[in-house]
Amino acid sequence: MHPDSGQTTSIWMDSASLPNYAALTDAAECEVCIIGAGIAGLTTAYLLALEGRRVIVIDDGQIGSGETSRTTAHLSSEIDDRYVEVARVHGSEGARIAAASHTAAIDFIEAFARDNAVDCDFARIDGYLFLSEGDTPDVLDDEHDAARSAGIAVEKVERAPLASFDTGPCLRFPNQARFHPLAYLSALAEAFVEAGGRIFCGSHVSNTESKNGIATVTIEKPEVKITAKQLVVCTNSPIHDLYAMHTKQAPYRSYVVAARVPKGTVIDALYWDTEDPYHYVRLQLARNSERYDTLIVGGEDHKTGQETDMQQRFANLEQWTREHFPGIVDFPYHWSGQVMEPADLLAFIGRNPGDDNVFICTGDSGMGMTHGTMAGIIISDLIAGRENPWAALYDPSRISINYDALKSFVKENANVGVMYTDWLRPLDGESLDNLPCGEGTVIRRKTHPVAVYCDDNGALHEMTAVCPHLKCIVHWNTLEKSWDCPCHGSRFDALGKVITGPAVSSLAKVDADGKPSEGA
Repeated sequence: MHPDSGQTTSIWMDSASLPNYAALTDAAECEVCIIGAGIAGLTTAYLLALEGRRVIVIDDGQIGSGETSRTTAHLSSEIDDRYVEVARVHGSEGARIAAASHTAAIDFIEAFARDNAVDCDFARIDGYLFLSEGDTPDVLDDEHDAARSAGIAVEKVERAPLASFDTGPCLRFPNQARFHPLAYLSALAEAFVEAGGRIFCGSHVSNTESKNGIATVTIEKPEVKITAKQLVVCTNSPIHDLYAMHTKQAPYRSYVVAARVPKGTVIDALYWDTEDPYHYVRLQLARNSERYDTLIVGGEDHKTGQETDMQQRFANLEQWTREHFPGIVDFPYHWSGQVMEPADLLAFIGRNPGDDNVFICTGDSGMGMTHGTMAGIIISDLIAGRENPWAALYDPSRISINYDALKSFVKENANVGVMYTDWLRPLDGESLDNLPCGEGTVIRRKTHPVAVYCDDNGALHEMTAVCPHLKCIVHWNTLEKSWDCPCHGSRFDALGKVITGPAVSSLAKVDADGKPSEGA
């Protein structure tokens, strides 16, 4: 799908056949309720079901319809923030545990795919980290030493195996991997159901509560409740928490283009550069009868809801890709996804702060496939009362006193504070005469910010522009045709329906003065 045609579609969405699961229509009871049917939720569910636990997974879309469908599906033990930084923030032992856990996550995916004969294009391949313009060789030297100290196999090589351009000196990381995330997820869901699990899709959560050791999850329509001994929230950004976790991480949009290249002209490997934000590259190989491989290139990250140049982001990626891979035929896919960047570099996986029976996985930092798989291992161990060697490192209650982590924490939260000044500044204006079809804008009616969308027939749809999470004013996303909160990353479709947390309710309709309607 071309980016001008509305919400973008990834190559995975366009090439996967997923099982359908009906919505929940009656009250239910289980041992563990998991919100989110992406890789984190379904890995956790599968492992718990194998132990005989009664597990229900719910999602407001179909399985994998969240960020799992928008990944580029790198499976890497080389961390995107690099081991130099991880060791600086978490110490050498923290870096070693991070390396071991990411390596184990890739091993888990490989073993599941092999043992269940899953046709998900899993393959072990090399990864190459090369310098961007302006960076000096000591960047690679430092990362080489830090990765080796963490237990990662790595070697210095003269260049990456790319005929189209000379990367110069780079690091080779053997035994990395790639796969088709939705083909894998489909098999994981089916294995979970075969083990006795239940999945309900199209079931939007409107409220969660935990009291006296019992978790209650309320589904919006029809309003039914699930009760469980444990609750696991795997919704990328937690939807049950108002403040705590959202001060520890920040939402970013990342952009991806997929180009057709003649089969066999690019070596199948993972490639990253050291630019900030960095480029990340992989292949999706052609099937037997196809003439072209698909080269997938990501980058151009920015804070969610805080930029308007989405088309330029794609143009930049296309230009970079053409400069480095001149055999490109065309770009059939463009898409974006949302990643949560933790202040101290590593994901938050484990017990929710202050709760004994609520568990979370968030802060994927662009490595959602490995973090999500690790979450299944860690959380299933915690629920079973087993010790897990990685749990302390990823504990959501951790407090990082490292200077770099504190600096990032202060910077991101100061940025959130600036976003609240939208309440004080003039908005886009009062005239809607020139609002194009298919676009949105935020205006002010008296003191009330109003989000206005003009549909393809020219009809205007008005709703409050105030995010129901913590009252930031949403901004229009011209690419995904959504309203995005610039504070904590909640997202709403063009008509105001919530599609991404932490918000759980939609943007309320407004009256003639711009005030949210009664009962909305």
